[in-house]
Amino acid sequence: MRFPGFAISASLLLATAASAAQPTFSADRFKGHVAFLADDSLEGRDTGSRGHEVAAAYVASQFLGLGLRPAGTDGGWYQQVPLRSAMLEGVPSLTISGPGGSKSWSNGSEFVARPSLTEQAQDVSAPVVFVGYGIDDEAAGPSDYAGLDVRGKIVAVLGGMPEGLPSEISAHLGSQKEAVAARHGAIGVVTIPTAQYARVRPFAQMRDYGGRPVMQWLGPDGRVLDEAPGVRATALLNDPAASLLFAGAPRSFAQVEAEAARPQARPKGFALATTVRLKRRSSWTRITSPEVIGLLPGSDPKLAGEYVVLMGHLDHLGIKRDAKPGEDRIYNGALDNAAGVATMLEAARAFVESGERPRRSILFIANTGEEKGLLGADYFANHPTVPIASIASVVDLDMPLLLYDFTDVIAFGADHSTLARTVARAAGKMDLKMSPDPMPEQSIFTRSDHYQFVRQGVPAVFLATGFANGGAEKWAQFLNGAYHHVQDDMSQPINWEAGARFAKLNYLISRDLADADQRPLWYQGDYFGNLFAAKAKRADRPAGAAAN
Repeated sequence: MRFPGFAISASLLLATAASAAQPTFSADRFKGHVAFLADDSLEGRDTGSRGHEVAAAYVASQFLGLGLRPAGTDGGWYQQVPLRSAMLEGVPSLTISGPGGSKSWSNGSEFVARPSLTEQAQDVSAPVVFVGYGIDDEAAGPSDYAGLDVRGKIVAVLGGMPEGLPSEISAHLGSQKEAVAARHGAIGVVTIPTAQYARVRPFAQMRDYGGRPVMQWLGPDGRVLDEAPGVRATALLNDPAASLLFAGAPRSFAQVEAEAARPQARPKGFALATTVRLKRRSSWTRITSPEVIGLLPGSDPKLAGEYVVLMGHLDHLGIKRDAKPGEDRIYNGALDNAAGVATMLEAARAFVESGERPRRSILFIANTGEEKGLLGADYFANHPTVPIASIASVVDLDMPLLLYDFTDVIAFGADHSTLARTVARAAGKMDLKMSPDPMPEQSIFTRSDHYQFVRQGVPAVFLATGFANGGAEKWAQFLNGAYHHVQDDMSQPINWEAGARFAKLNYLISRDLADADQRPLWYQGDYFGNLFAAKAKRADRPAGAAAN
């Protein structure tokens, strides 16, 4: 179903808005949005599925009812994202050969390999070089590749990141390991677990992910975006396979693992005496899935051509294919991320209900493909329906944990720009405290859609409910329980008033950004500003303020 485009004048928009100057934030409305989007009938809203299409139509109908303008392609509500979906065909195998002998495993036993998006049939074999954490960036000190020749070889990298780096820089560098390996000429990357990595991403959990499809968006030439060209083989090893990988090496895996467990340790790399062979086959299908985009035009003639983006991902994980008869098999995604979309819809209602149009224009976007790797947001950031330079800032709404009465928030991404001041003002109005990242090991900064806009040089923030007032316990329970499981549904004890408060907070942030005389500026010397927005205007960082 596709909603036709239509035009609406600014005067009509104001005429249909409620006269109340102070918008309301309804727990019941919030709950109603979540209840629909997390209903079993939507079958988990998987990217490219019928359930996601229904969810997209629901969001578009809400935009229509609020009087927003369609801001997708061809005058409609949608921007269709072309995607390649890859599934494993048969069972991949991995063989390690060297002084310790030769041993082979099937996928899911002592290694996990996911499908390939660039080659359907692969048989890749090469010597292995251990490269520590696989970091090559001045911000992190000396390169882990220094003195090592990895051209045409497979690199073994430690999972996770060493201590001592600011959490968001660490998260970014951790997401770039395959791209760094490609730059150095490697043809494969195998990840070996540290104790910390195994705690955050247990092998059993990663094995479950191994059977799911992988996706990437397609360019106009029909090819997938490949951010690590030349890297053909990738796999995660369990401890037994990692131990054999180091057979005959100057140091054993146990010694390297013990060193990595020491605070701020950076084990140095060396050539291994083994080779790795990975065989796998992948089948491909092409699908499309929509971004849903609504526009509230700005009122200021000088600023209306700039945009504040308020977005949340609409997709989730779909249906559990290996559920036993009688078991719940729907990944409803109530908190992840029906709650984020409900936040966006409540904020959109507040803008209209206020009776006062913002000075800058607002784009409301329901993203697709977040669970497949932030794909819809990345596609939009690379193919925006408005000029990317006109996007002043982004507010991302993803998985607010609404299981308690939150009293603090974590503003991922804000500390790199004057966005930090905006978020602090809004939080102060609601007597909420600002807290630093309490779980850097989760690399949350790179795991939500705002990150794709940061990579385009746009200041962006993703707000999470904090650890105060019982939040730490609730976060631990959720991440080790309902998160990415079928239990993330309406049976959870969700605090709907907290949802309404979260919507109000994000409205206040977005309202401030839209009405401010100056758009957010990257701070002088900021890592991400320097990396992704080198020519952008800068602001001085406040004394005593440090970036995450």
